[in-house]
Amino acid sequence: MARMPATGRSAVVVGGGIGGLAAAVGLHRTGWRVTVLERAPEPRETGAGISLLTNAQRALDLLGVGDGVRRRAASMAPGGEGLRLASGRRLQPPADPAFLRAHGLSLIVLTRPELHAVLREALPDRALRTGAEVTRVVDLPDGAEVVHRTAVGERTVCADLVVAADGAFSRIRRARWPRVPPPVYSGHSVWRGIAEGVDGAAEPGGSTWGRGLEFGRMPLGGDRVYWFAVANTPEGLRLADEHAEVRRRFGHWHHPVPELIAATPAGRVLRHDVYELARPLPSYVSGRVAMLGDAAHAMTSDLGQGACQALEDAAVLCAALAAEPDVPTALAHYDEQRRPRSQGIVEASRRMGEFKLTEHRWRILRRNARLRRTPPTASQQGLAAVGDWHPPALDPTPLREAT
Repeated sequence: MARMPATGRSAVVVGGGIGGLAAAVGLHRTGWRVTVLERAPEPRETGAGISLLTNAQRALDLLGVGDGVRRRAASMAPGGEGLRLASGRRLQPPADPAFLRAHGLSLIVLTRPELHAVLREALPDRALRTGAEVTRVVDLPDGAEVVHRTAVGERTVCADLVVAADGAFSRIRRARWPRVPPPVYSGHSVWRGIAEGVDGAAEPGGSTWGRGLEFGRMPLGGDRVYWFAVANTPEGLRLADEHAEVRRRFGHWHHPVPELIAATPAGRVLRHDVYELARPLPSYVSGRVAMLGDAAHAMTSDLGQGACQALEDAAVLCAALAAEPDVPTALAHYDEQRRPRSQGIVEASRRMGEFKLTEHRWRILRRNARLRRTPPTASQQGLAAVGDWHPPALDPTPLREAT
């Protein structure tokens, strides 16, 4: 059977977020004609920071944009200076530098708009179409038809492959697996902000746990520090002054938490409820449609792996399609490789959130005692299990006709 040249194949990516753009970049790199349909009227230019562990960095390297992302990012040791209580008392020490080196583990931090910009710049002109809301995907004998609304009316585009990267509340997932319940509220919200005019280079990063609360901080380089704050809150609760709410909950914690909150412009504190797909999908593939990122495995932010797993998805999908000319076979390989790992991390993230955000006094005492007794090697092995991931090989040369 002759191999179909990659240059003769087309893909539609639904969703212009991190996972969707990354998949589009990888497909373009291997010779596919790619169209990205994004519902928002403009490319995403807002957002606070994002941290990328080694697994995500390796995925970006495979997609050909790793160096470009690193040039815009600050770096730190995973976990920073370790884990503390609100008083500043240490719960766990920093990770062993020798262990981190042995596994190549590092963390880079940049703003979400900067990451989006690197990915968009790696795409050809006009590949990204904004203001395009996908309403349905119809299976064809050898591909799919994507129907979407635009400012000038309904449009249809056909493709050999559809990548569904349309977020946690994916319309495509709901249509393909109507019996799978939608994402559920995790019970906690996250505030994010960037402190300005501080010594970002001197910030080692770290995490602090309280009673149903967490505060994390990471250097962005220059005079900026990215921080996030987590609390158990009712779903949908919003306040007129979210900056004041963060200050109320965390402003009396140890240095430098109050200083970072004070150095953050009040109007730039973002708040989001955290949702997860509690019932896993039975497959990440339906016909010529591949689910990716939050659309496939929405997870809590408690391991910081949401975007990282989307980047892994993109890398594995592109490598599978480059290695196997038959699209259904390649998609089966993608599902086989991605579903067990990503769904395992969804579960691990859920357990971590339940563990660290407990509000019961005796559970907190047991939690803290357990952390103090845990050997550093145990925590580090868990870090390596997530971060020391290697993507499959990818030949970026478009497939040629077999002779």
